[in-house]
Amino acid sequence: MIFLLGASGYVGSAFQRELARRDLPYRAIARADLDYSSFRVLTDALKSNRPRLVIHCGGFTGKPNVDACETQRTGTILGNIVLAQTVAEACHSAGVRLGAVSSGCIYTGAKMQNEDGSWTFRQDLNAADLAGWLGSRSNKIRGFSESDPPNFTFEDGGSFYSGTKAIAEKILLTFPSVYVWRLRLPFEERDHPRNYLTKLQTYPKLYQNWNSLSHLGDFVAASLDIWKSDLPDGAYNIVNPGYVSTREVVGMIRKLRRPDWEPEFWRDDAEFYQKAALARRSNCLLETAKLAQSGIKIRNLETALAETIRAMSVKNAF
Repeated sequence: MIFLLGASGYVGSAFQRELARRDLPYRAIARADLDYSSFRVLTDALKSNRPRLVIHCGGFTGKPNVDACETQRTGTILGNIVLAQTVAEACHSAGVRLGAVSSGCIYTGAKMQNEDGSWTFRQDLNAADLAGWLGSRSNKIRGFSESDPPNFTFEDGGSFYSGTKAIAEKILLTFPSVYVWRLRLPFEERDHPRNYLTKLQTYPKLYQNWNSLSHLGDFVAASLDIWKSDLPDGAYNIVNPGYVSTREVVGMIRKLRRPDWEPEFWRDDAEFYQKAALARRSNCLLETAKLAQSGIKIRNLETALAETIRAMSVKNAF
């Protein structure tokens, strides 16, 4: 038996589909039935039912986007920090392994190799001197690995949402028997407000940047594979290998589904943050070497995007 917390949410629903596909028994936990924000209530339930795994998908992301976390700070702290610690403590007390969904938004930018072979952290991926390296997929550009410290936190001027996620990870990783599964800008075949491909086609203007992405189905499958393979505890970047720019994704959509689509872009960061965003946005590249070296297979990003765009229902986003 697997306990699935936050089962009704966007990521939780994807876990439900994958667990059902694998015929893995699970219990979708709703707070109305079991208040898992209570340490005592959750601990008692875990000790009584002895699940093999707890998957924690709960949290506060803000609606319609992370800007809401800037004004709803109490809810963001309770949903992302306090709840994560409560669940981790309950699992530790009951001796149950925990798999917690986290986010790659605790980073911003990428790493660039210098002439002497050393690496420099670069936060602005729209910097003119990086355009050629990023566009050519140069090996002088690398994403953040799981061993790199977060650089989009409260101390670094990150968004309030990212700050809480960084603290939550720090807490979670102090516990034994905990997986931290990092998701990044999820996309999938289903039309949904949190689907990156849906977002692109509903925004009045688009923001150009470079990012790693996670196909949602690939993410949940890889997360479960990590658990089934009994891999070492800790953080895992679960993104499709590679990275992409907003303009490149638009180009794929135009080529594969919507040749007449010509979205408008914000002129630059200054215009975007002046007119469209309250909180700073994380735009980052994540490394997947740890995932590959652990034997977890996941499609490369170009393939995943192309197959997803082709498969999306015409009646939905396309």
